[in-house]
Amino acid sequence: MRNQKKKAWIGFLAVLALGVIVLFLPPVWSRVSYYVNQLYTDLFYKINPPEEVVFNPGQSTPDDVATAVQATLQALAPQMTPTPQATMAPTATQKPLPASVYLEGVEPEAQMWNNCGPSTLSMNLSFWHWVGSQEDTAAVLKPNERDKNVMPYEMADFVNQNTDLRALLRMGGDLYTLKSLVSAGFPVLLEKGYDPLDRTSHDLGWMGHYNLVIGYDDTTQAFMTQDSYLLALIDDYQERMQTRGFEVTYDDMLKNWRAFNYVFIVVYPPDLENDVLNTLGPLADETNSYRVAYDRAVAETTLLTDPRDNYFAWFNVGTSLVKLQDYTGAASAYDTTFAVYPTIEEARRPYRMMWYQTGPYYAYYYAGRYQDVITLATTTLDAEVEHLLEESYHWRALAEEELGNREAAVADLRNALRVHPGFAPSYEQLVNFGETP
Repeated sequence: MRNQKKKAWIGFLAVLALGVIVLFLPPVWSRVSYYVNQLYTDLFYKINPPEEVVFNPGQSTPDDVATAVQATLQALAPQMTPTPQATMAPTATQKPLPASVYLEGVEPEAQMWNNCGPSTLSMNLSFWHWVGSQEDTAAVLKPNERDKNVMPYEMADFVNQNTDLRALLRMGGDLYTLKSLVSAGFPVLLEKGYDPLDRTSHDLGWMGHYNLVIGYDDTTQAFMTQDSYLLALIDDYQERMQTRGFEVTYDDMLKNWRAFNYVFIVVYPPDLENDVLNTLGPLADETNSYRVAYDRAVAETTLLTDPRDNYFAWFNVGTSLVKLQDYTGAASAYDTTFAVYPTIEEARRPYRMMWYQTGPYYAYYYAGRYQDVITLATTTLDAEVEHLLEESYHWRALAEEELGNREAAVADLRNALRVHPGFAPSYEQLVNFGETP
């Protein structure tokens, strides 16, 4: 009897061990962890609705905001260059392009949980015969797999520092930009807004998402993209690997790309750099690309009536001014941005915006508005389920130091490194403080 019980226990433990081994196999764990994480996240946000959280800048008044913004716009207007129109028709400065192009050679790669940045970059690199996968890119870009976001500059830096290829990052792109680059043989990696549904058609809320543009067709008025999230929804491996891409209409591309100031990355071999620059035209010069983006954003603040679109436009004004190093003007533009936010229908509010873009931190910090930096960072962290935003910790630390709270600053810098081990800005700041990272 005792032997039978012993055998039963051994059998049970063997099955349990086998189950654990199977569970932690990457293909299985990626799916299980997705659902576990999603369940926990849904519960947290049900109790703490993030769309109800509103940041109110505390160091300005509505009249101050309106006056400062208008003054900034007027002062900068003479320096701005006309923004290329988002049109498919060739102009005097736009050479005719093929009616359709499709770039072969991108290896489809379904993202693991919360891994669209590393997986999209990996797909882009595969076009140039780079040998690796999202595990390789993620190991550098987000050593903590639960880190919520990878910035475009981090992906460009990865290419420039870890491969034999080169990457160029710009803002202010338009449809012609995408078509020109693709027709010249360069896939385009861009960040855009996204309102996804999960496998059960559950609305996940607005978020940032990376896409790789690999083709277009004027007949269907659509781009062909590789999308790591949509690939992850295809269960059959063979079907997934044979997927040529997913269509995104020209209109949808512009509408969703707006949320990130029309930012894009081009990856290329070094010997093709002149080809890339010539294709980019006015966007080849980095500073001019920010002016182009600024022009478009200003125009959109008056043209776009939908509150969410108007919010994105004002955010882009601020982001462009940060890049142009007008921090006071940028801070004023962001004040207007945050004033527009509560006018957006709650279900459509892009509450994750500060996960992906840190322009307001730059603007408020360099404008000397340290308490607004702290308040914005705290508001952003408290509304996020896991407090895994290294940039928010970092900027709060800088502002705390300016206000004389070195102890809190050091603690936040260590939190930033906990979220993102090796995060260079926080590492260097700790060293500057005389602390051991």
